[in-house]
Amino acid sequence: MLKSEFLELIANGENSGIEFDRDDVCPEKLAKEIVALANFQGGRIFLGVEDDGAISGIQRADLETWIMDTVFGRYVHPMILSLYEEIPLEDGKRIAVISLMSGTAKPYVVRNNGREETYVRVGSTSRIATREQQARLFASGGLLHAELLPVSGTRLRDLSLERLSEYLLKRVGDLEAPSTDAGWHDRLCGLGFMAALEDGSLVYTIAGIALFGRTPHRSLPAAGIRWMAFSGDSKEYQSLDDTLLDGPLVALSRGHELIESGLIERLMERMTPFVSTDAAEVDGALRRERQWHYPIEALREAVVNALAHRDWTRLPEIEIVSYVDRLEITSQGALPNSMTLQKMLAGQRSPRNSLMVEILRDYGYVDARGMGVRRKIVPLVRAASGQDARFEATEDFVRVILPRSRVAS
Repeated sequence: MLKSEFLELIANGENSGIEFDRDDVCPEKLAKEIVALANFQGGRIFLGVEDDGAISGIQRADLETWIMDTVFGRYVHPMILSLYEEIPLEDGKRIAVISLMSGTAKPYVVRNNGREETYVRVGSTSRIATREQQARLFASGGLLHAELLPVSGTRLRDLSLERLSEYLLKRVGDLEAPSTDAGWHDRLCGLGFMAALEDGSLVYTIAGIALFGRTPHRSLPAAGIRWMAFSGDSKEYQSLDDTLLDGPLVALSRGHELIESGLIERLMERMTPFVSTDAAEVDGALRRERQWHYPIEALREAVVNALAHRDWTRLPEIEIVSYVDRLEITSQGALPNSMTLQKMLAGQRSPRNSLMVEILRDYGYVDARGMGVRRKIVPLVRAASGQDARFEATEDFVRVILPRSRVAS
């Protein structure tokens, strides 16, 4: 690190990625800061800097050995790779810098006195993780598959057996559907759609309810889509439409005939009047061709991605909002695992809900190559609007913003 960069960071003070400490800090406290940063987005710890930014310098002659062998080796678990460097200053003082990347084996914990404690970064402080925060860390580290968590209070009648039968017979290849409740239980447990509680009772998993539930939102509040449309460019304008759409993700069909829509079809039907218009002139068949304000393939891809990859440890529903100049699709939770926007746009794949993605792929909702962002959203939106689709990712949500097409009236 250059000295000029260091001085600029010191001047800006502590934040979610910068921590100041003396070099005589106790190992448990330093381990807490390391774990919190690794559980967040990484960052730097400056040793030899007071809380107010005053530079006191480091005194320990064996500071690097103490940090690596004692703090990392004894208190931090699992192992984290970090960069240690020292910066000499003009007055003879030295500053130590520990640089950490966001960890890929979350959650990281501090092991001390026979206990393990998980810390997260909240602003410029490190705090004990709540139960919900721990669940998200386990999920991001691949240790928790939220889609397979049981949904208490659910029973066989809560799922659409018609949809399940069609799935088993037409898409999985079963010769016949189960004829008894016990048979259904066995088959659905094997597929990951049901799970057993500690008392032996069987309930549906999040995947089972979300994919095939009659009214998923009733037993799974995170399910469904909040759809809104506004006449202006913000929510301060008059609402043209505002509703919560509920239903199973997959549709019921026989052959090519749609018998009953799924959540995706219900959304597309509801939003059509707000994201498209009839052409001003009729075509040769005396019909008015519908003109979409957004490329229909890109729109559908963005919606399916939000549904397939949402974080089920987060309560709010997916939110889709139409404004006069854009459409915003917001899915709850951060990007999964070590995924970044750069990796996503480059075409890397890292599904959070592997089972649900496979089922949606069986129905043709998900691109078999899993590269819809790169192959559909990015080029189609640019061609239609002359602008790039925008992507935002935070610890709380992932948002896709589609600019309205130039040809739309």
